[in-house]
Amino acid sequence: MTWKTTFEQWKQYEDLETDLKTKLEELEENSSELEDAFYKTLEFGTGGMRGLLGPGTNRMNTYTIRKAVEGLALYMLDHVEGAREKGVAIAYDSRYKSKEFSIEAARVLGAHGIKAYVYESLRPTPYLSFAVRHLQTAAGIMITASHNPPEYNGFKVYNDQGAQMPPNEANKLVSYVNDVESELTVQVREQDEIEQSDLLTWIGEDVDKAYTERLLGIIRNPQMIKEQSDISIVFTPLHGTAYQPVLDGLEQAGFKNVHVVEEQAKPDPEFSTVSSPNPEEHQAFAKAIELGKEKGADLLIATDPDADRLGVAVQNEEGEYVVLTGNQLGTLTIDYLLSETKPLPEDATVIKTIVTTEMGRKVAEHYNARMIETLTGFKFIAEQIESFNENGTGTFLYGFEESYGYLVDEYVRDKDAVQAAITASELAAHWRGQGKTLYEALTGLYEQHGYYLEGLHSLTLKGKEGTEKIQQIMDRFRQDQPTQFGSYRVIAVEDYSDQTRTFLDGSESETIQLPQENVVKYVLEEDAWCCLRPSGTEPKIKCYFGVKTDAYETSLERLDELKEAMVSKMEGVIEGSVK
Repeated sequence: MTWKTTFEQWKQYEDLETDLKTKLEELEENSSELEDAFYKTLEFGTGGMRGLLGPGTNRMNTYTIRKAVEGLALYMLDHVEGAREKGVAIAYDSRYKSKEFSIEAARVLGAHGIKAYVYESLRPTPYLSFAVRHLQTAAGIMITASHNPPEYNGFKVYNDQGAQMPPNEANKLVSYVNDVESELTVQVREQDEIEQSDLLTWIGEDVDKAYTERLLGIIRNPQMIKEQSDISIVFTPLHGTAYQPVLDGLEQAGFKNVHVVEEQAKPDPEFSTVSSPNPEEHQAFAKAIELGKEKGADLLIATDPDADRLGVAVQNEEGEYVVLTGNQLGTLTIDYLLSETKPLPEDATVIKTIVTTEMGRKVAEHYNARMIETLTGFKFIAEQIESFNENGTGTFLYGFEESYGYLVDEYVRDKDAVQAAITASELAAHWRGQGKTLYEALTGLYEQHGYYLEGLHSLTLKGKEGTEKIQQIMDRFRQDQPTQFGSYRVIAVEDYSDQTRTFLDGSESETIQLPQENVVKYVLEEDAWCCLRPSGTEPKIKCYFGVKTDAYETSLERLDELKEAMVSKMEGVIEGSVK
């Protein structure tokens, strides 16, 4: 079937929503945009789907949502015992159409006799994870596109553990979604009908209270917070879902001097005061920094729209606010949690991803805790936590990834910016009590363990040609097997596609005890490393790198050198010859 045939089916569909019908008529004026909206089906991958809002099979709309939920319903009925009674928890963020999509999901589930538990108003992603576990549902749905631009929305699926599905589960679900013949013919029931049939239940404050009770349990030193309760904290939810959850959490934890960036407090699907609602970016802190200077704040906190990622900014030696990296905040948190957990369990374990700082390992080992690695993505950290519980192989203390995702307590099984906000505030209060800023505490860790610095470079390569180029880069790096990056000699190559670690000195190769993934990592001399992986959600190839020296300036120089060598080689492939 051609895209034009599919378009004609949509155009002739009598029950098409009025606003989509209007936009479809407008699209007819622009042939390239029209083709883009229909030339393929919006990909439903192992993490769900994400795309532009609008009419078409390659867009996020009522009908593509229906198709995704239809696939989930059929998967559940085949694979989950008691699926109808256990039901599905559903939450949504502050984006355009998020609430409507959540209702639509409930209507599709209702047509299969599957109960839906839908939050009555917007909530953070970690609240959805918690609700799945608290209500013991068979699955969860989160309507969000994280910190993508306003014209996007997305759909994420969670299993009965409140975690995003690991590959073995997710691949089965993907096949069910792909087998749904047409998004236009999915059966739904009316909202009032499923409410009257007890197939739609609204989730309210009772579940919020249960979450907050568990949240307060992550605090390590309540007495210290009491003594430092006047620490000045500035918070911005960047127009997303975290306003009330973080404020309530900080207040109940005992922090009495919290200032909210009012212009960014209310949910706003346009995210109108920032170019991107991404707490990884310095621009997202502009208004928080203004308020921080006015209030003399010790800590600035920003959360992304669905409150699964958190960024912090602190004052440096010159009194200027600087945004810490995810690696830096994660390392500071490990140091604090392990020093304050008494007694520390013998099998205490911290979990990080393979592209997250090695400094975390160094700090964990300093406290005689174990550090283990997973593939990139918090679903793998959640899978490891569940393995600990099933097999008694570890006590989880902390999980983090470089992309600003953190988890302190396993009652949630995804990254949780609400937890991270409480812990970051406790961390800042602790060091304030010691007469230090967080920046000074970080410098102390560098001086103790070495100056570990990390970087990330992304290349965006769109369309079919871009996808081919990304794979060409991966193939060329595997075939040519570089022995040097700048002045760094390669010690070993870790190819996760065949789970093999190959040593360049001829030593016997080793098996990597992680699932297969299209990733290549180079272990370099002097504790340096670099890693290449295609993004799972965007048309990008990502290059990560890390170095360690005994001085900050030296580490910066070596990091730039490593980045230049890696990027030059990548660009050489794109231009047709490896440099």
